[in-house]
Amino acid sequence: MNKNPHSNNVLLNLGIEELNDMQVVAQETILNEANVLLLSPTGSGKTLAFLLPIFQMLDDRCKDVQCLILVPSRELGLQIEQVWKKMGTDYKVNVCYGGHSIETEIKNLSNPPAILIGTPGRIADHLDRETFAVDAIQTLVLDEFDKSLQLGFHEQMSFIISRLNKLNKRVLVSATSDIEIPKYTRVLNPTVLDFIPTEDSSSNLSLKMVVSKEKDKINSLFNLICSLKSEAAIIFCNHRDAAERISDTLNEKGIYSTYYHGGMDQDERERALIQFRNGSVSYLITTDLAARGLDIPEMKHVIHYHLPLKEDEFTHRNGRTARMLASGTAYIIAHESEKKMEYLDYKMPVLNVENATNLPKPPQFQTIYVSGGKKNKLNKIDIVGFFSQKGKLEKGDLGLIEVKDFISFAAVKSKKVIEFLANIRDEKMKGKKFKIEVARKVVKKEE
Repeated sequence: MNKNPHSNNVLLNLGIEELNDMQVVAQETILNEANVLLLSPTGSGKTLAFLLPIFQMLDDRCKDVQCLILVPSRELGLQIEQVWKKMGTDYKVNVCYGGHSIETEIKNLSNPPAILIGTPGRIADHLDRETFAVDAIQTLVLDEFDKSLQLGFHEQMSFIISRLNKLNKRVLVSATSDIEIPKYTRVLNPTVLDFIPTEDSSSNLSLKMVVSKEKDKINSLFNLICSLKSEAAIIFCNHRDAAERISDTLNEKGIYSTYYHGGMDQDERERALIQFRNGSVSYLITTDLAARGLDIPEMKHVIHYHLPLKEDEFTHRNGRTARMLASGTAYIIAHESEKKMEYLDYKMPVLNVENATNLPKPPQFQTIYVSGGKKNKLNKIDIVGFFSQKGKLEKGDLGLIEVKDFISFAAVKSKKVIEFLANIRDEKMKGKKFKIEVARKVVKKEE
């Protein structure tokens, strides 16, 4: 039984009226079974499906870590943390990942969270340092564990699991089926919940081909974007340098875009996602790193500048659109010289975009940087109040606000930015002068 009095408010806090079928089944199964394998598509609500039963299993008398969630990327970890915080429970959560200050993490762990989320390498590091106790950890979740296996985290995950001697519940979560479960997970004969639709099930996803006459497909991409009526899109390519080159070229042509890939600094990656999330840039050029596990809005348009080698990745990329009941389109830009992929039926409709040259409208918002965050005792309410009262912004002028540990970002209507910055130039927020300016764009570093 759940002893927490706020449980009835969780869905209300999340803005959800009721759980979907997968979440209902997953909640009941995770509560009642020792080993569970949950398979469900990207965007179907898997995070909440395992967080709700974890919430019900937590013991409010325990002051140590009770549940460990391993994730392949910092972005997925931060996304899970965000969902947990929105749930509005009284239980602490922490996220640990490479690139984050280990000293800050050790300090956070000195007051142990009920739920610890982390990447395998960083959690293994903390176990080596003995910065948190493992005796109270009874639940282990391996989220997107197939991705962790692809990224070669076998050794770290094996080491971590070998140290968790009091586990009585293991939950494996994936958007991909047919994965061999490693023996070191000790997940034997799991209860399998397979919600991945079969290929012949009806889909709200449309596939369209754009044929490029030139081997360098950048002009075809430009025309395609011009045809999308200023609606945002994610553009996938196979290489980091291609993502940067495409973004730079589009910006030169007057299309507001940014790039995102695994070779970037954590800070740069975060800024790129924030600017895309809040509408300061409309087009995200990325590698498969953004195909899943990121907190970014539902897209109407996904563009394959390059096709991935494996069908799985093609499916994950397309999972960024046509989620749940929404509809969306995936576009494939193809040149005759390219290798045909076996997983693709090339008899799809062909879209002619050669005559589309009207640039998309500039983004409505710009991102404003604030040199303070949670550790400086700043929260969203403080920022809204200051931006509204001192900055003289009206309700519709302020968009998405994201407060980090030591910095914050807020979206402000582009046409109000100059006046806003002038209004707050000499003002203090909560008695302190913070640096507040237009956030720098993520740009390619010169060689």
